[in-house]
Amino acid sequence: MAGDREAQALASHLGREIRAARHRLGMTQAQLAARAGIRQSWLGEIERGGGRGVPLGVWVALGLVIGRPVAVGFSRETSAATRDAGHLAIQELVLRLARGHTVARAFELATPSLGSIDCVLRDERRRILILIEIWNRLDDVGAARRATNRKADELRGLEVAWHEPAAIRVCWVVRATAANRALVARYPNVFETAFPGSSRDWTRALTAGVTPPEKPGLVWSDLGATRLFEWRRRSS
Repeated sequence: MAGDREAQALASHLGREIRAARHRLGMTQAQLAARAGIRQSWLGEIERGGGRGVPLGVWVALGLVIGRPVAVGFSRETSAATRDAGHLAIQELVLRLARGHTVARAFELATPSLGSIDCVLRDERRRILILIEIWNRLDDVGAARRATNRKADELRGLEVAWHEPAAIRVCWVVRATAANRALVARYPNVFETAFPGSSRDWTRALTAGVTPPEKPGLVWSDLGATRLFEWRRRSS
């Protein structure tokens, strides 16, 4: 029964992903189905969450058509430990560092429409709110960056702010895996444009409590979540 529930949840999630990607690409169901070599009625069922029994080959074909190849693998072992220990460990690191800077801290701060913000640091002396998003794995960078921007807008209206407007600062803390570092290196112009703030200054802001840059930044966390370090941009 647990397997059936998990399979149905996965099929529903993948169906929504297929439908959203098709809309982004401006394709009709008929066009996508034809390119994937399946019936349109079958694609409609898949998009509605009815793809639990769909052969793996069909998912592979659909992923190739929409430009998002299927990646299959077993997740980490389930145990009494949290399933997102890496993410949680970086949150712990950021909050521990902030504790020494006499700033207020918030963990998983809820927003009105976008879930929660991983960490928020409140510097009362400088009247600054620092929004920190933490990433174990970079995936859809554009969508994630847009979501961060919306969270920053919503943060301005939350009760954690003062009666007078607080300055909002934004930083991504990314786990320095080989895959994440390769992605950043492959698209330097994208990341330099999205995160123009000095990574060195952001690292000092999070580790030593100095004033954070005004522009959004990106810093690395080591794999063990024991330290933060600078993202070194490409040489000009």
